[in-house]
Amino acid sequence: MKKLLLSALLLSATSATTFAQLAPGSLAPDFTVSAYQPWLSAAGMTNNGSYKLYDYLDAGYTVILDVSATWCGPCWNYHLSGALEDAYAAHGPAGAPGVSANTTDDLMVIWIEGDGATADATMLDGSGAIGDWTNPNAAGQIQFPMANPITATANTINTNFGIAYFPTIYKICPNRIVSEIGQATAAAIYTSIGSCPPPASSPADVAALSYTGSLVHCQGAYTPTVKIQNNGTSPLTAATVTVTQGGTTVSTGTYSGSLATYGVATVTCTPIASFMGGALVVTVATAADANAANNGVNATVSTALVASNQYVTVNLTTDAYADETSWTIKNSAGTTVASGGGYGPNLGAAGQTVETPVQANLTPNTCYTFEILDVYGDGICCQYGDGGYTIIDASGATLASGGTFGDSEQKVFKTGVAGLNEMETIALNVFPNPASDLVNVSFEANNNDFSVSLVDIQGRTIATKSFTNLVGSQLVSFSTEGIAKGSYIVTVTSNGATTTKNVVVR
Repeated sequence: MKKLLLSALLLSATSATTFAQLAPGSLAPDFTVSAYQPWLSAAGMTNNGSYKLYDYLDAGYTVILDVSATWCGPCWNYHLSGALEDAYAAHGPAGAPGVSANTTDDLMVIWIEGDGATADATMLDGSGAIGDWTNPNAAGQIQFPMANPITATANTINTNFGIAYFPTIYKICPNRIVSEIGQATAAAIYTSIGSCPPPASSPADVAALSYTGSLVHCQGAYTPTVKIQNNGTSPLTAATVTVTQGGTTVSTGTYSGSLATYGVATVTCTPIASFMGGALVVTVATAADANAANNGVNATVSTALVASNQYVTVNLTTDAYADETSWTIKNSAGTTVASGGGYGPNLGAAGQTVETPVQANLTPNTCYTFEILDVYGDGICCQYGDGGYTIIDASGATLASGGTFGDSEQKVFKTGVAGLNEMETIALNVFPNPASDLVNVSFEANNNDFSVSLVDIQGRTIATKSFTNLVGSQLVSFSTEGIAKGSYIVTVTSNGATTTKNVVVR
């Protein structure tokens, strides 16, 4: 099966589908667990060590957090690889059991049983377990701490860290910033910690942590935002943010307050009027800043594509696990105006699922956000079937597309002007629908030139007819001979405006 979702999370009256992995750059919440230290107990079942995440971070260690389950096959396979054991032995805390005398002394490993219903005995190859988790290779007991928290603690950790599947393996830098590293080798684990900033050592040090403004802009004024962090040992009370484009300052922002060491804040800058997108350079500064190297972050903002009119079509091909995928189209007020989900059946190794296109008639000249979600967190592509999505307008132009993403992906587009108004087309109709022999298009014309087309859901024109100076009631027909069964769009265009109707050929 594609995913090992947290069935254990159902114990907390919350569906696993509400969880999503923490986004890179998130701040890790603190936790304390009582762990088994097998080297102190022959049975390996004595709670004899209390481990607090922030204690290790404050001491300058990068923490590798593995949240697994004793019934999880991929978890067990990674456990057997010895990657965490090797990383811990070579780089763990000096003087700790199992750590080399030549350790780099900058990494800590904590393993947590994420299923709060797991009994202690299960850790030692008890009922429901795959093997002896404290001694997986029968070569000696694991030396880094392994915890089997009570249900409440396990569920809190799962919720706070957005654990959506086992195993989830995070790297947590001393500044509390989280990133998922997956089932990496010992060498890759240690290489990854090189991107962590050094522990706070100077009184004043502000960092531009990440750009948080939208990377797609639709229309009008645009507001840059940036997440900053206090990497100084003293509270940060004031900072300024400058946003430049092409060397010219286009926006500014300020922070004031009292931000503790490693605390983060989002600074909202002044709007940029009539913003047309492009590259932005964001710089944050504070008095007596000890480290200018972490003061900047860059962002490239693209502008939304504009549809030919208010009609759009969502085409979707899921991967083999269709029920994981859902999507919405929301207006600028956040109201969902179109959506899809509940797809299936899951096809597993058999392939993927092509869903019926969804046509939406939206408000003209309006910005919309399309968001697609995958509850497993790996998009709708690649090893489980090369799925994907497109949003096309009535002319067949692509407004957004994708399929390779994590938990979710957002795209912004803008609708064009309304289709033909009532003075140009009255009682536009397509019949019969479904059609078998002919597709008939009837409309009223008011002394204009017209183009009438039959378009497939990929935006390809199957047939088209053009007319000049039409007046009064019109009837245009297309033969379905040689046309494949399926869904089509009839488009009627005049004076640069287009209106559409859907039709099914059978």
